[in-house]
Amino acid sequence: MGKLIYSMITSLDGYVRDANGDFGWGAPEEETHAFVNEQSRSIGTYLYGRRMYETMSYWETAHKEPGQPPFILEYARVWQAADKVVYSTTLDAAVSERTRIERSFDPEAVRALKAESEHDLSVDGPVLAAQAIRAGLVDEYQLIVGPAIVGGGHRFFPDGVRVDLELLDERRFGNGVVFLRYGVA
Repeated sequence: MGKLIYSMITSLDGYVRDANGDFGWGAPEEETHAFVNEQSRSIGTYLYGRRMYETMSYWETAHKEPGQPPFILEYARVWQAADKVVYSTTLDAAVSERTRIERSFDPEAVRALKAESEHDLSVDGPVLAAQAIRAGLVDEYQLIVGPAIVGGGHRFFPDGVRVDLELLDERRFGNGVVFLRYGVA
């Protein structure tokens, strides 16, 4: 049985994108990216909404860009090897291999996917994650907290939800980033 993990880079004040939709302030440097690569190895399936999928589909061809450092190439390989499920009512076709499109998020189908999976699953993007959190599907929360306060934008956690958590792991990086891993208590 796989765990459903919600993991994203977030600002210290809890935003994944600022008020202008920018998230470049949280782009990981080599040390943090190598750690994210290692964490991602357990993921067999990514669950995305359309916008997050459009952002992440960069990794389908990232290895073709000249001069990419090894840690970028490594993440591209890890991402390409995983399955992707994209929840979208507007996306006509996937631009990446190992990808299927679902028209609606069905919590029972995700429960079945978790039960059948030999690997962990990741729900990415705060809008889709909010649906998974509200349905009680998320088993683990991984916050990669960047040393920035952005003052507004799109929040990591949805409003109106309470989940009791247990700290499972933490790590500090040289650039001020902190990794926090929580399990549902």
